[in-house]
Amino acid sequence: MASYNTNVTAERARPMTRDEKRVIAASSAGTIFEWYDFYLYGSLAAIIGAQFFTAFPEATRNVFALLAFAAGFIVRPFGALVFGSLGDLVGRKYTFLMTIMIMGVSTFIVGLLPGYASWGVAAPIILIVLRMLQGLALGGEYGGAAVYVAEHAPQNRRGYYTAFIQTTATLGLLLSLIVILLVQGYVNANYPMVAVLDLAGNPVLNPDGTERMIRAFDAWGWRIPFLCSIFLLGISLYIRLQMEESPAFKKMKAEGAQSKAPLREAFGTWKNGKIALIALLGLTAGQAVVWYSGQFYALFFIQNVIKVDSFTANVLVAWSLILGTGGFLFFGSLSDKIGRKPIILGGCVLAALTYFPVFKALTHTANPALYAAQQTQVIVTADPNDCSFQFNPTGTAKFTSSCDIAKAALSKLSVNSVTEDAAPGTPATVTIEGQVIASYDGSNLSGPELAAAQTDFDTQVNAALSAAGYPMTPGDNITVARANHFFDIFTVQKLTVVVILTYLILLVTMVYGPIAAMLVELFPTRIRYSGLSLPYHIGNGWFGGLLPATAFAISAQSGNIYAGLWYAIVVAVMTVVIGVIFVPNNTHKKNIFVD
Repeated sequence: MASYNTNVTAERARPMTRDEKRVIAASSAGTIFEWYDFYLYGSLAAIIGAQFFTAFPEATRNVFALLAFAAGFIVRPFGALVFGSLGDLVGRKYTFLMTIMIMGVSTFIVGLLPGYASWGVAAPIILIVLRMLQGLALGGEYGGAAVYVAEHAPQNRRGYYTAFIQTTATLGLLLSLIVILLVQGYVNANYPMVAVLDLAGNPVLNPDGTERMIRAFDAWGWRIPFLCSIFLLGISLYIRLQMEESPAFKKMKAEGAQSKAPLREAFGTWKNGKIALIALLGLTAGQAVVWYSGQFYALFFIQNVIKVDSFTANVLVAWSLILGTGGFLFFGSLSDKIGRKPIILGGCVLAALTYFPVFKALTHTANPALYAAQQTQVIVTADPNDCSFQFNPTGTAKFTSSCDIAKAALSKLSVNSVTEDAAPGTPATVTIEGQVIASYDGSNLSGPELAAAQTDFDTQVNAALSAAGYPMTPGDNITVARANHFFDIFTVQKLTVVVILTYLILLVTMVYGPIAAMLVELFPTRIRYSGLSLPYHIGNGWFGGLLPATAFAISAQSGNIYAGLWYAIVVAVMTVVIGVIFVPNNTHKKNIFVD
Protein backbone atom coordinates (compact mmCIF):
# COMPACT_ATOMS: atom_id res chain seq x y z
CA MET A 1 0.00 0.00 0.00
CA ALA A 2 2.89 2.37 0.77
CA SER A 3 4.32 1.78 -2.69
CA TYR A 4 0.95 2.58 -4.29
CA ASN A 5 0.69 5.87 -2.41
CA THR A 6 4.24 6.83 -3.39
CA ASN A 7 3.49 6.16 -7.05
CA VAL A 8 0.32 8.23 -6.88
CA THR A 9 2.19 11.10 -5.25
CA ALA A 10 4.89 11.01 -7.92
CA GLU A 11 2.31 10.85 -10.70
CA ARG A 12 0.36 13.80 -9.30
CA ALA A 13 3.56 15.86 -9.06
CA ARG A 14 4.72 15.14 -12.62
CA PRO A 15 4.50 18.20 -14.91
CA MET A 16 2.93 18.06 -18.37
CA THR A 17 5.56 17.32 -21.01
CA ARG A 18 5.82 19.22 -24.29
CA ASP A 19 4.66 16.21 -26.30
CA GLU A 20 1.66 15.71 -24.01
CA LYS A 21 0.68 19.36 -24.37
CA ARG A 22 0.84 18.93 -28.14
CA VAL A 23 -1.51 15.94 -27.80
CA ILE A 24 -4.02 18.11 -25.91
CA ALA A 25 -3.82 20.85 -28.54
CA ALA A 26 -4.12 18.42 -31.45
CA SER A 27 -7.05 16.54 -29.89
CA SER A 28 -8.87 19.77 -29.10
CA ALA A 29 -8.34 21.32 -32.54
CA GLY A 30 -9.65 18.28 -34.38
CA THR A 31 -12.63 17.98 -32.07
CA ILE A 32 -13.50 21.68 -32.52
CA PHE A 33 -13.81 21.12 -36.25
CA GLU A 34 -15.97 18.06 -35.71
CA TRP A 35 -18.34 19.98 -33.40
CA TYR A 36 -18.39 22.82 -35.95
CA ASP A 37 -19.69 20.39 -38.56
CA PHE A 38 -22.31 19.01 -36.20
CA TYR A 39 -23.58 22.35 -34.92
CA LEU A 40 -23.94 24.10 -38.26
CA TYR A 41 -27.33 22.48 -38.57
CA GLY A 42 -28.41 23.58 -35.11
CA SER A 43 -27.42 27.18 -35.82
CA LEU A 44 -29.34 27.17 -39.11
CA ALA A 45 -32.27 24.93 -38.11
CA ALA A 46 -34.98 27.51 -38.84
CA ILE A 47 -33.58 28.36 -42.30
CA ILE A 48 -33.00 24.71 -43.20
CA GLY A 49 -36.52 23.88 -42.02
CA ALA A 50 -37.92 26.32 -44.57
CA GLN A 51 -35.86 24.64 -47.32
CA PHE A 52 -36.52 20.99 -46.55
CA PHE A 53 -39.89 20.93 -44.75
CA THR A 54 -41.86 23.42 -46.86
CA ALA A 55 -44.79 21.03 -47.27
CA PHE A 56 -45.76 21.42 -43.62
CA PRO A 57 -47.34 24.31 -41.65
CA GLU A 58 -44.88 26.64 -39.97
CA ALA A 59 -45.52 25.41 -36.40
CA THR A 60 -45.05 21.80 -37.53
CA ARG A 61 -42.05 22.84 -39.63
CA ASN A 62 -40.27 24.22 -36.57
CA VAL A 63 -40.82 21.00 -34.61
CA PHE A 64 -39.74 18.90 -37.59
CA ALA A 65 -36.61 20.99 -38.16
CA LEU A 66 -35.65 20.69 -34.50
CA LEU A 67 -36.23 16.96 -34.57
CA ALA A 68 -34.03 16.63 -37.64
CA PHE A 69 -31.41 18.35 -35.50
CA ALA A 70 -32.22 15.93 -32.68
CA ALA A 71 -31.91 12.94 -35.04
CA GLY A 72 -28.17 13.39 -34.88
CA PHE A 73 -28.37 13.09 -31.11
CA ILE A 74 -30.75 10.13 -31.05
CA VAL A 75 -28.25 7.86 -32.83
CA ARG A 76 -25.23 9.01 -30.83
CA PRO A 77 -25.49 6.13 -28.30
CA PHE A 78 -25.28 3.66 -31.20
CA GLY A 79 -22.16 5.43 -32.43
CA ALA A 80 -20.82 5.16 -28.89
CA LEU A 81 -21.33 1.39 -28.97
CA VAL A 82 -19.74 0.91 -32.39
CA PHE A 83 -16.78 3.25 -32.08
CA GLY A 84 -16.36 2.76 -28.33
CA SER A 85 -15.84 -0.93 -28.95
CA LEU A 86 -13.40 -0.20 -31.78
CA GLY A 87 -11.52 2.25 -29.57
CA ASP A 88 -11.00 -0.40 -26.90
CA LEU A 89 -10.07 -3.06 -29.46
CA VAL A 90 -7.91 -1.33 -32.10
CA GLY A 91 -6.93 1.93 -30.40
CA ARG A 92 -7.94 5.53 -29.82
CA LYS A 93 -6.06 7.09 -32.77
CA TYR A 94 -7.55 5.11 -35.65
CA THR A 95 -11.04 5.45 -34.29
CA PHE A 96 -10.44 9.22 -34.30
CA LEU A 97 -9.66 9.11 -38.04
CA MET A 98 -12.82 7.18 -38.88
CA THR A 99 -15.14 9.52 -36.98
CA ILE A 100 -13.75 12.71 -38.52
CA MET A 101 -14.07 11.29 -42.05
CA ILE A 102 -17.72 10.34 -41.57
CA MET A 103 -18.53 13.70 -39.99
CA GLY A 104 -16.76 15.85 -42.58
CA VAL A 105 -18.13 14.10 -45.66
CA SER A 106 -21.71 14.10 -44.31
CA THR A 107 -21.55 17.82 -43.58
CA PHE A 108 -20.21 18.61 -47.06
CA ILE A 109 -23.05 16.66 -48.70
CA VAL A 110 -25.66 18.65 -46.71
CA GLY A 111 -24.34 21.76 -48.47
CA LEU A 112 -25.01 20.13 -51.86
CA LEU A 113 -28.39 18.54 -51.10
CA PRO A 114 -31.35 19.97 -53.09
CA GLY A 115 -34.38 21.15 -51.12
CA TYR A 116 -37.96 19.85 -50.94
CA ALA A 117 -39.03 21.86 -53.98
CA SER A 118 -36.52 19.98 -56.16
CA TRP A 119 -36.45 16.46 -54.74
CA GLY A 120 -39.72 16.25 -52.82
CA VAL A 121 -39.88 14.02 -49.77
CA ALA A 122 -36.51 12.45 -50.66
CA ALA A 123 -34.76 15.68 -49.63
CA PRO A 124 -35.75 15.70 -45.92
CA ILE A 125 -35.23 11.92 -45.72
CA ILE A 126 -31.66 12.21 -47.03
CA LEU A 127 -31.05 15.19 -44.74
CA ILE A 128 -32.07 13.16 -41.70
CA VAL A 129 -29.90 10.22 -42.83
CA LEU A 130 -26.92 12.58 -43.06
CA ARG A 131 -27.72 13.94 -39.61
CA MET A 132 -27.78 10.39 -38.30
CA LEU A 133 -24.37 9.67 -39.85
CA GLN A 134 -23.05 12.79 -38.10
CA GLY A 135 -24.52 11.54 -34.85
CA LEU A 136 -22.89 8.14 -35.25
CA ALA A 137 -19.52 9.79 -35.84
CA LEU A 138 -19.92 12.09 -32.86
CA GLY A 139 -20.91 9.11 -30.75
CA GLY A 140 -17.39 7.79 -31.20
CA GLU A 141 -15.62 11.12 -31.22
CA TYR A 142 -16.22 12.42 -27.73
CA GLY A 143 -15.32 9.26 -25.84
CA GLY A 144 -12.10 8.97 -27.80
CA ALA A 145 -11.13 12.57 -27.17
CA ALA A 146 -11.90 12.39 -23.44
CA VAL A 147 -10.04 9.12 -22.93
CA TYR A 148 -7.12 10.15 -25.13
CA VAL A 149 -6.49 13.37 -23.23
CA ALA A 150 -7.14 11.91 -19.76
CA GLU A 151 -4.66 9.10 -20.37
CA HIS A 152 -1.98 11.66 -21.28
CA ALA A 153 -2.66 14.12 -18.44
CA PRO A 154 -0.98 14.23 -15.00
CA GLN A 155 -3.31 12.89 -12.35
CA ASN A 156 -3.57 16.09 -10.33
CA ARG A 157 -4.42 18.09 -13.48
CA ARG A 158 -6.77 15.69 -15.21
CA GLY A 159 -9.83 17.90 -14.76
CA TYR A 160 -8.01 20.92 -16.14
CA TYR A 161 -6.63 19.25 -19.25
CA THR A 162 -9.78 17.32 -20.13
CA ALA A 163 -11.62 20.65 -19.79
CA PHE A 164 -9.88 21.68 -23.02
CA ILE A 165 -11.86 18.91 -24.72
CA GLN A 166 -14.99 20.27 -23.04
CA THR A 167 -14.37 23.70 -24.55
CA THR A 168 -14.38 22.22 -28.04
CA ALA A 169 -18.17 21.82 -28.15
CA THR A 170 -18.70 25.48 -27.29
CA LEU A 171 -15.83 26.63 -29.51
CA GLY A 172 -17.24 24.54 -32.35
CA LEU A 173 -20.60 26.26 -31.90
CA LEU A 174 -18.85 29.64 -31.70
CA LEU A 175 -16.88 28.91 -34.88
CA SER A 176 -20.08 27.92 -36.67
CA LEU A 177 -21.79 31.15 -35.55
CA ILE A 178 -18.85 33.32 -36.64
CA VAL A 179 -18.66 31.65 -40.07
CA ILE A 180 -22.43 32.02 -40.46
CA LEU A 181 -22.30 35.69 -39.49
CA LEU A 182 -19.46 36.44 -41.91
CA VAL A 183 -21.09 34.59 -44.80
CA GLN A 184 -24.53 35.99 -43.99
CA GLY A 185 -23.24 39.56 -43.91
CA TYR A 186 -21.35 39.21 -47.19
CA VAL A 187 -24.06 37.37 -49.14
CA ASN A 188 -26.93 39.62 -48.04
CA ALA A 189 -24.89 42.76 -48.76
CA ASN A 190 -23.85 41.69 -52.25
CA TYR A 191 -26.75 39.65 -53.63
CA PRO A 192 -30.42 40.62 -54.15
CA MET A 193 -33.37 39.18 -52.28
CA VAL A 194 -35.06 36.10 -53.72
CA ALA A 195 -38.77 35.51 -54.32
CA VAL A 196 -40.38 32.70 -52.29
CA LEU A 197 -42.01 30.03 -54.46
CA ASP A 198 -44.60 27.45 -53.49
CA LEU A 199 -44.24 23.75 -54.34
CA ALA A 200 -45.82 24.38 -57.76
CA GLY A 201 -43.22 27.01 -58.55
CA ASN A 202 -45.59 29.97 -58.22
CA PRO A 203 -44.66 33.11 -56.24
CA VAL A 204 -45.97 33.24 -52.65
CA LEU A 205 -47.87 36.47 -52.03
CA ASN A 206 -48.09 38.66 -48.93
CA PRO A 207 -51.53 39.71 -47.62
CA ASP A 208 -51.21 42.97 -49.61
CA GLY A 209 -50.65 41.07 -52.87
CA THR A 210 -46.92 41.69 -53.21
CA GLU A 211 -44.44 38.86 -53.70
CA ARG A 212 -42.88 37.46 -50.52
CA MET A 213 -39.12 37.89 -50.62
CA ILE A 214 -36.31 36.38 -48.53
CA ARG A 215 -32.66 37.32 -48.22
CA ALA A 216 -30.12 35.60 -50.41
CA PHE A 217 -28.49 33.87 -47.42
CA ASP A 218 -31.80 32.27 -46.43
CA ALA A 219 -32.38 31.13 -50.02
CA TRP A 220 -28.96 29.66 -50.89
CA GLY A 221 -26.14 31.31 -48.92
CA TRP A 222 -26.67 29.00 -45.91
CA ARG A 223 -25.01 26.22 -47.94
CA ILE A 224 -21.61 27.93 -47.98
CA PRO A 225 -20.64 27.15 -44.34
CA PHE A 226 -21.43 23.49 -44.97
CA LEU A 227 -19.33 23.40 -48.13
CA CYS A 228 -16.42 25.14 -46.36
CA SER A 229 -16.26 22.22 -43.94
CA ILE A 230 -14.30 20.24 -46.56
CA PHE A 231 -11.28 22.43 -45.80
CA LEU A 232 -11.64 21.82 -42.07
CA LEU A 233 -11.85 18.10 -42.81
CA GLY A 234 -8.47 18.25 -44.54
CA ILE A 235 -6.91 20.11 -41.60
CA SER A 236 -8.42 17.69 -39.07
CA LEU A 237 -7.17 14.62 -40.93
CA TYR A 238 -3.67 16.07 -41.07
CA ILE A 239 -3.71 16.82 -37.33
CA ARG A 240 -4.92 13.36 -36.39
CA LEU A 241 -2.42 11.58 -38.59
CA GLN A 242 0.36 13.24 -36.58
CA MET A 243 -0.94 11.97 -33.24
CA GLU A 244 0.51 9.01 -31.33
CA GLU A 245 -1.54 6.30 -29.68
CA SER A 246 -2.49 6.75 -26.00
CA PRO A 247 0.30 5.51 -23.66
CA ALA A 248 -2.24 3.71 -21.47
CA PHE A 249 -3.59 1.82 -24.48
CA LYS A 250 -0.09 0.96 -25.74
CA LYS A 251 0.87 -0.32 -22.28
CA MET A 252 -2.33 -2.36 -22.01
CA LYS A 253 -1.81 -3.80 -25.51
CA ALA A 254 1.84 -4.68 -24.79
CA GLU A 255 0.78 -6.53 -21.64
CA GLY A 256 -1.99 -8.38 -23.48
CA ALA A 257 -4.56 -6.96 -21.10
CA GLN A 258 -7.08 -5.78 -23.72
CA SER A 259 -10.70 -6.76 -23.40
CA LYS A 260 -11.79 -9.31 -26.01
CA ALA A 261 -15.41 -8.17 -25.80
CA PRO A 262 -15.51 -4.61 -24.38
CA LEU A 263 -19.26 -4.14 -24.81
CA ARG A 264 -20.13 -7.36 -23.00
CA GLU A 265 -17.61 -6.58 -20.29
CA ALA A 266 -18.78 -2.98 -19.89
CA PHE A 267 -22.53 -3.58 -19.88
CA GLY A 268 -23.08 -7.33 -19.63
CA THR A 269 -22.44 -7.54 -15.90
CA TRP A 270 -24.22 -5.69 -13.12
CA LYS A 271 -20.90 -4.55 -11.64
CA ASN A 272 -20.01 -2.38 -14.64
CA GLY A 273 -23.56 -1.89 -15.92
CA LYS A 274 -24.49 -0.30 -12.59
CA ILE A 275 -21.69 2.24 -13.02
CA ALA A 276 -22.98 3.16 -16.47
CA LEU A 277 -26.55 3.57 -15.15
CA ILE A 278 -25.41 5.77 -12.27
CA ALA A 279 -23.27 7.83 -14.65
CA LEU A 280 -26.29 8.36 -16.89
CA LEU A 281 -28.98 9.24 -14.36
CA GLY A 282 -26.74 10.82 -11.70
CA LEU A 283 -24.46 12.87 -13.96
CA THR A 284 -24.95 13.10 -17.73
CA ALA A 285 -28.75 13.48 -17.93
CA GLY A 286 -28.76 16.65 -15.84
CA GLN A 287 -25.54 17.89 -17.42
CA ALA A 288 -27.12 17.43 -20.85
CA VAL A 289 -30.32 19.42 -20.26
CA VAL A 290 -28.37 22.28 -18.65
CA TRP A 291 -25.92 22.30 -21.55
CA TYR A 292 -28.55 22.32 -24.29
CA SER A 293 -30.78 24.80 -22.48
CA GLY A 294 -27.89 27.23 -22.09
CA GLN A 295 -26.62 27.02 -25.65
CA PHE A 296 -29.14 25.66 -28.15
CA TYR A 297 -32.53 26.26 -26.63
CA ALA A 298 -31.45 29.76 -25.61
CA LEU A 299 -30.56 30.53 -29.25
CA PHE A 300 -33.82 29.00 -30.50
CA PHE A 301 -35.78 30.90 -27.82
CA ILE A 302 -34.26 34.26 -28.79
CA GLN A 303 -34.94 33.78 -32.48
CA ASN A 304 -38.31 32.03 -32.56
CA VAL A 305 -40.01 33.08 -29.32
CA ILE A 306 -38.62 36.51 -28.48
CA LYS A 307 -38.54 37.36 -32.22
CA VAL A 308 -35.01 38.76 -32.34
CA ASP A 309 -33.67 38.57 -35.90
CA SER A 310 -31.28 35.68 -36.55
CA PHE A 311 -28.22 37.88 -37.18
CA THR A 312 -28.61 39.72 -33.87
CA ALA A 313 -29.37 36.50 -31.99
CA ASN A 314 -26.19 34.89 -33.35
CA VAL A 315 -24.13 37.96 -32.42
CA LEU A 316 -25.44 38.02 -28.84
CA VAL A 317 -24.95 34.27 -28.33
CA ALA A 318 -21.49 34.41 -29.90
CA TRP A 319 -20.39 37.11 -27.43
CA SER A 320 -21.75 35.11 -24.49
CA LEU A 321 -19.75 32.10 -25.70
CA ILE A 322 -16.60 34.20 -25.94
CA LEU A 323 -17.08 35.54 -22.41
CA GLY A 324 -18.14 32.27 -20.81
CA THR A 325 -15.89 29.67 -22.41
CA GLY A 326 -13.09 30.23 -19.88
CA GLY A 327 -15.45 28.76 -17.28
CA PHE A 328 -14.75 25.28 -18.63
CA LEU A 329 -11.07 25.56 -17.69
CA PHE A 330 -11.88 27.24 -14.36
CA PHE A 331 -14.33 24.58 -13.21
CA GLY A 332 -12.22 21.78 -14.67
CA SER A 333 -9.25 23.01 -12.65
CA LEU A 334 -11.40 23.57 -9.54
CA SER A 335 -12.63 19.98 -9.80
CA ASP A 336 -9.00 18.82 -9.43
CA LYS A 337 -9.03 20.43 -5.98
CA ILE A 338 -12.52 19.87 -4.55
CA GLY A 339 -13.85 17.03 -6.72
CA ARG A 340 -16.08 16.74 -9.80
CA LYS A 341 -19.39 15.78 -8.20
CA PRO A 342 -20.19 18.93 -6.16
CA ILE A 343 -19.53 21.20 -9.16
CA ILE A 344 -21.65 19.22 -11.63
CA LEU A 345 -24.59 18.80 -9.25
CA GLY A 346 -24.25 22.42 -8.09
CA GLY A 347 -24.72 23.58 -11.68
CA CYS A 348 -27.88 21.47 -11.96
CA VAL A 349 -29.28 22.99 -8.75
CA LEU A 350 -28.61 26.55 -9.91
CA ALA A 351 -30.25 25.84 -13.27
CA ALA A 352 -33.38 24.40 -11.66
CA LEU A 353 -33.70 27.40 -9.33
CA THR A 354 -33.05 30.17 -11.84
CA TYR A 355 -34.26 29.14 -15.31
CA PHE A 356 -37.73 30.70 -15.03
CA PRO A 357 -36.59 34.15 -13.84
CA VAL A 358 -33.62 34.15 -16.22
CA PHE A 359 -35.63 33.36 -19.36
CA LYS A 360 -38.30 35.87 -18.35
CA ALA A 361 -35.58 38.48 -17.90
CA LEU A 362 -34.31 37.57 -21.35
CA THR A 363 -37.72 38.33 -22.88
CA HIS A 364 -38.16 41.51 -20.86
CA THR A 365 -34.75 42.82 -21.92
CA ALA A 366 -34.51 41.69 -25.54
CA ASN A 367 -38.07 42.58 -26.59
CA PRO A 368 -39.77 44.88 -24.05
CA ALA A 369 -42.80 45.51 -26.27
CA LEU A 370 -43.50 41.79 -26.56
CA TYR A 371 -43.00 41.26 -22.82
CA ALA A 372 -45.42 44.09 -21.99
CA ALA A 373 -48.03 42.75 -24.41
CA GLN A 374 -47.78 39.27 -22.87
CA GLN A 375 -49.23 40.68 -19.66
CA THR A 376 -52.56 40.99 -21.50
CA GLN A 377 -54.81 38.05 -20.67
CA VAL A 378 -55.61 35.89 -23.66
CA ILE A 379 -58.13 33.07 -23.14
CA VAL A 380 -58.70 30.02 -25.31
CA THR A 381 -62.13 28.54 -24.57
CA ALA A 382 -62.47 25.03 -25.97
CA ASP A 383 -63.82 21.53 -25.49
CA PRO A 384 -60.91 19.67 -23.76
CA ASN A 385 -61.43 16.72 -26.10
CA ASP A 386 -60.82 19.07 -29.02
CA CYS A 387 -57.27 19.93 -27.88
CA SER A 388 -54.27 17.74 -28.80
CA PHE A 389 -50.69 17.64 -27.61
CA GLN A 390 -49.14 19.02 -30.78
CA PHE A 391 -45.89 17.09 -30.71
CA ASN A 392 -45.33 15.89 -34.25
CA PRO A 393 -42.05 13.95 -34.61
CA THR A 394 -42.75 12.76 -38.16
CA GLY A 395 -44.28 15.98 -39.48
CA THR A 396 -47.19 14.04 -40.97
CA ALA A 397 -49.89 14.52 -38.33
CA LYS A 398 -52.60 17.06 -39.08
CA PHE A 399 -53.94 19.18 -36.22
CA THR A 400 -57.17 20.52 -37.67
CA SER A 401 -59.51 20.92 -34.69
CA SER A 402 -60.60 24.42 -33.77
CA CYS A 403 -58.67 24.23 -30.45
CA ASP A 404 -55.46 23.07 -32.10
CA ILE A 405 -55.68 25.74 -34.78
CA ALA A 406 -56.19 28.47 -32.16
CA LYS A 407 -53.31 27.29 -29.95
CA ALA A 408 -50.94 26.84 -32.90
CA ALA A 409 -51.67 30.38 -34.11
CA LEU A 410 -51.06 31.91 -30.67
CA SER A 411 -47.88 29.89 -30.11
CA LYS A 412 -46.50 31.03 -33.46
CA LEU A 413 -46.99 34.63 -32.32
CA SER A 414 -45.40 34.04 -28.85
CA VAL A 415 -48.65 34.76 -27.04
CA ASN A 416 -49.14 33.60 -23.46
CA SER A 417 -52.65 32.27 -22.98
CA VAL A 418 -54.81 30.28 -20.58
CA THR A 419 -57.31 27.59 -21.54
CA GLU A 420 -60.83 27.38 -20.18
CA ASP A 421 -63.11 24.39 -20.68
CA ALA A 422 -66.18 24.69 -22.86
CA ALA A 423 -69.16 22.38 -23.29
CA PRO A 424 -68.55 19.27 -25.42
CA GLY A 425 -68.78 19.97 -29.12
CA THR A 426 -68.35 23.74 -28.69
CA PRO A 427 -65.99 25.31 -31.28
CA ALA A 428 -62.96 26.99 -29.75
CA THR A 429 -62.77 30.75 -29.34
CA VAL A 430 -59.96 33.17 -28.52
CA THR A 431 -60.69 36.14 -26.26
CA ILE A 432 -58.30 39.10 -26.44
CA GLU A 433 -59.19 42.14 -24.29
CA GLY A 434 -62.87 41.31 -24.46
CA GLN A 435 -62.93 40.59 -28.18
CA VAL A 436 -64.12 37.04 -28.87
CA ILE A 437 -62.76 35.46 -32.06
CA ALA A 438 -64.19 32.15 -33.25
CA SER A 439 -61.74 29.54 -34.46
CA TYR A 440 -62.65 27.07 -37.19
CA ASP A 441 -62.62 23.32 -37.73
CA GLY A 442 -60.31 22.57 -40.62
CA SER A 443 -61.07 18.85 -40.84
CA ASN A 444 -63.98 19.32 -43.23
CA LEU A 445 -62.52 22.19 -45.24
CA SER A 446 -60.16 22.17 -48.20
CA GLY A 447 -58.91 24.38 -50.98
CA PRO A 448 -60.35 27.91 -51.14
CA GLU A 449 -62.69 27.34 -48.18
CA LEU A 450 -59.80 26.36 -45.89
CA ALA A 451 -57.65 29.24 -47.10
CA ALA A 452 -60.48 31.72 -46.58
CA ALA A 453 -61.22 30.46 -43.05
CA GLN A 454 -57.55 30.59 -42.13
CA THR A 455 -57.11 34.09 -43.54
CA ASP A 456 -60.19 35.39 -41.76
CA PHE A 457 -59.14 33.90 -38.41
CA ASP A 458 -55.53 35.07 -38.70
CA THR A 459 -56.62 38.58 -39.70
CA GLN A 460 -58.92 38.92 -36.68
CA VAL A 461 -56.32 37.51 -34.25
CA ASN A 462 -53.53 39.70 -35.63
CA ALA A 463 -55.69 42.83 -35.43
CA ALA A 464 -56.76 42.09 -31.84
CA LEU A 465 -53.19 41.34 -30.73
CA SER A 466 -51.93 44.50 -32.42
CA ALA A 467 -54.55 46.52 -30.56
CA ALA A 468 -53.39 44.85 -27.33
CA GLY A 469 -49.84 46.06 -27.95
CA TYR A 470 -48.24 43.01 -29.57
CA PRO A 471 -45.51 44.07 -32.05
CA MET A 472 -46.88 42.30 -35.11
CA THR A 473 -44.54 43.91 -37.64
CA PRO A 474 -40.89 43.23 -36.71
CA GLY A 475 -39.57 46.23 -38.63
CA ASP A 476 -41.80 48.60 -36.67
CA ASN A 477 -40.76 47.28 -33.25
CA ILE A 478 -38.19 49.81 -32.05
CA THR A 479 -37.82 48.12 -28.64
CA VAL A 480 -36.39 44.78 -29.82
CA ALA A 481 -32.63 44.24 -29.59
CA ARG A 482 -30.95 44.70 -32.94
CA ALA A 483 -27.27 44.51 -33.92
CA ASN A 484 -25.99 45.89 -37.20
CA HIS A 485 -22.58 44.20 -37.01
CA PHE A 486 -20.59 41.90 -34.76
CA PHE A 487 -19.30 44.65 -32.46
CA ASP A 488 -22.65 46.45 -32.21
CA ILE A 489 -23.38 45.32 -28.65
CA PHE A 490 -22.43 48.37 -26.61
CA THR A 491 -25.86 49.52 -25.48
CA VAL A 492 -27.42 48.81 -22.10
CA GLN A 493 -30.04 46.55 -23.64
CA LYS A 494 -27.68 44.38 -25.68
CA LEU A 495 -25.02 44.20 -22.97
CA THR A 496 -27.69 43.07 -20.50
CA VAL A 497 -28.81 40.33 -22.89
CA VAL A 498 -25.18 39.22 -23.29
CA VAL A 499 -24.77 39.10 -19.49
CA ILE A 500 -27.91 36.96 -19.13
CA LEU A 501 -26.74 34.60 -21.85
CA THR A 502 -23.25 34.46 -20.31
CA TYR A 503 -24.80 33.36 -17.01
CA LEU A 504 -26.48 30.48 -18.86
CA ILE A 505 -23.12 29.59 -20.45
CA LEU A 506 -21.43 29.60 -17.03
CA LEU A 507 -23.99 27.07 -15.82
CA VAL A 508 -23.02 25.02 -18.86
CA THR A 509 -19.35 25.22 -17.90
CA MET A 510 -20.13 24.07 -14.35
CA VAL A 511 -21.86 20.89 -15.43
CA TYR A 512 -19.78 20.19 -18.53
CA GLY A 513 -16.26 21.26 -17.57
CA PRO A 514 -15.53 18.38 -15.12
CA ILE A 515 -17.70 15.69 -16.75
CA ALA A 516 -15.04 14.12 -19.00
CA ALA A 517 -12.59 13.56 -16.16
CA MET A 518 -15.40 12.24 -13.96
CA LEU A 519 -16.51 9.67 -16.53
CA VAL A 520 -12.95 8.56 -17.28
CA GLU A 521 -12.38 7.92 -13.58
CA LEU A 522 -15.44 5.71 -13.27
CA PHE A 523 -14.27 3.00 -15.72
CA PRO A 524 -11.14 0.79 -15.96
CA THR A 525 -8.75 1.20 -18.91
CA ARG A 526 -9.73 -1.99 -20.77
CA ILE A 527 -13.37 -0.86 -21.20
CA ARG A 528 -12.98 2.89 -20.62
CA TYR A 529 -13.82 4.02 -24.17
CA SER A 530 -16.95 1.86 -24.37
CA GLY A 531 -17.95 2.36 -20.75
CA LEU A 532 -18.03 6.15 -20.67
CA SER A 533 -19.27 6.69 -24.24
CA LEU A 534 -22.68 5.07 -23.87
CA PRO A 535 -23.97 6.90 -20.75
CA TYR A 536 -22.51 10.15 -22.04
CA HIS A 537 -24.26 9.90 -25.41
CA ILE A 538 -27.56 8.61 -24.05
CA GLY A 539 -27.56 11.55 -21.66
CA ASN A 540 -26.55 14.14 -24.23
CA GLY A 541 -28.10 12.49 -27.27
CA TRP A 542 -31.50 11.65 -25.82
CA PHE A 543 -32.07 13.78 -22.71
CA GLY A 544 -30.24 16.78 -24.17
CA GLY A 545 -30.74 16.44 -27.91
CA LEU A 546 -34.50 16.13 -27.65
CA LEU A 547 -34.78 19.13 -25.34
CA PRO A 548 -35.44 21.89 -27.94
CA ALA A 549 -38.22 19.99 -29.71
CA THR A 550 -39.77 18.77 -26.46
CA ALA A 551 -39.69 22.20 -24.83
CA PHE A 552 -41.20 23.80 -27.93
CA ALA A 553 -44.10 21.31 -27.99
CA ILE A 554 -44.77 21.68 -24.25
CA SER A 555 -44.89 25.46 -24.57
CA ALA A 556 -47.25 25.30 -27.54
CA GLN A 557 -49.61 22.93 -25.72
CA SER A 558 -49.67 24.83 -22.42
CA GLY A 559 -50.00 28.28 -23.93
CA ASN A 560 -47.01 29.49 -21.89
CA ILE A 561 -43.76 30.29 -23.70
CA TYR A 562 -41.76 29.35 -20.58
CA ALA A 563 -43.48 26.03 -19.81
CA GLY A 564 -40.97 24.05 -21.87
CA LEU A 565 -38.33 24.83 -19.24
CA TRP A 566 -40.01 22.33 -16.92
CA TYR A 567 -38.45 19.53 -18.93
CA ALA A 568 -34.92 20.70 -18.16
CA ILE A 569 -35.75 21.51 -14.53
CA VAL A 570 -37.30 18.10 -13.77
CA VAL A 571 -34.38 16.20 -15.34
CA ALA A 572 -31.83 18.39 -13.52
CA VAL A 573 -33.53 17.79 -10.16
CA MET A 574 -33.68 14.04 -10.83
CA THR A 575 -29.93 14.04 -11.51
CA VAL A 576 -29.19 15.91 -8.29
CA VAL A 577 -31.16 13.44 -6.18
CA ILE A 578 -29.64 10.35 -7.81
CA GLY A 579 -26.16 11.88 -7.95
CA VAL A 580 -26.09 12.82 -4.27
CA ILE A 581 -27.06 9.29 -3.27
CA PHE A 582 -25.21 7.06 -5.72
CA VAL A 583 -22.34 8.90 -7.49
CA PRO A 584 -19.01 8.28 -5.68
CA ASN A 585 -17.05 11.16 -4.18
CA ASN A 586 -13.38 12.06 -4.62
CA THR A 587 -12.84 10.31 -7.96
CA HIS A 588 -10.34 13.09 -8.72
CA LYS A 589 -7.91 11.33 -6.35
CA LYS A 590 -8.04 8.07 -8.27
CA ASN A 591 -5.05 6.72 -10.20
CA ILE A 592 -6.60 5.67 -13.53
CA PHE A 593 -3.53 3.58 -14.47
CA VAL A 594 -3.67 1.22 -11.48
CA ASP A 595 -6.09 -1.18 -13.19
